[in-house]
Amino acid sequence: MATPMSAGSFLSALEKEGLVVVQEGDWRTHNRNSKGAWGPVHGVMIHHTVTKGTAATVRIVRDGYSGLPGPLCHGMIAKDGRVHLVGYGRANHAGLGDPDVLAAVIAERALPADNEATVDGNRHFYGFECENLGDGKDPWPTEQVEAIVRVVAALCRHHGWNERSALRHLDWQPGKVDPRGPGLDWADIQARIGKRLGSKPPTTPAPAPARPVVDLSELVKAARSNPAAKGQPVTYSGVRTVEAALVDEGLLAKQYSDGHYGTTTVTAYSRWQLKLWPGASTKPGGAADGIPGKESLVKLGQRHGFDVRN
Repeated sequence: MATPMSAGSFLSALEKEGLVVVQEGDWRTHNRNSKGAWGPVHGVMIHHTVTKGTAATVRIVRDGYSGLPGPLCHGMIAKDGRVHLVGYGRANHAGLGDPDVLAAVIAERALPADNEATVDGNRHFYGFECENLGDGKDPWPTEQVEAIVRVVAALCRHHGWNERSALRHLDWQPGKVDPRGPGLDWADIQARIGKRLGSKPPTTPAPAPARPVVDLSELVKAARSNPAAKGQPVTYSGVRTVEAALVDEGLLAKQYSDGHYGTTTVTAYSRWQLKLWPGASTKPGGAADGIPGKESLVKLGQRHGFDVRN
């Protein structure tokens, strides 16, 4: 049992544990406190998002959706291991759960099977969503799993808890299956948390995950040659990075994110250029003709986590 730490202490604890933290908007004051109490807190709950694409996932967990207002967690752990803070206070993440599970978390002992849903978990747990499709097939990268270990260790270290203060959504609420998928071994994660809590926090932060790099000249070649190509040849791998960003922007349907810079991608990129420069010409050679330029590509990379060369 503990009083929730301040937003500043929360951020500091994560950074001291060596995590790369991204602060999203007004996260410190974005909460559901008007709908009920937050605290005392007893543990850290881990979820998966059933989404794809970091930017889109951040928007969903920050803002929520019809019937479930945001924030849907306190932080979102992306595939690359970055932790995006989206809210602080009461969040819509845990829902009603089992009182026997809560008692076990408080006592830091093995969890019983969850067969009731009568206790307000949003009041009593820190919540972290993790970017994953949740289909049991989408893999969990090592960077993301390591971030889960460090996030839980950071909060447990602050409150004096052990690794049994961490639980999954599936441990708490009957019918839930998250988190799941290849590369996620919960017993191993708890063991690693325990081992980490047995040592002092790192004195230097972990290195930032490497960002993808898109070569502008190669991308332009693909944009000019792919529409006339037969089938769906992937002439330049960086096209996938740009298409993923266009999907996150809501400009390209996921089914066309295939590495082929075809007419659909040209149209999507033209829409991105029009977002930057409304009223620009879409004719060949115009500012919004769907052929990437340095300024538009850099701005897309800044929003969606990739760098540009050439």
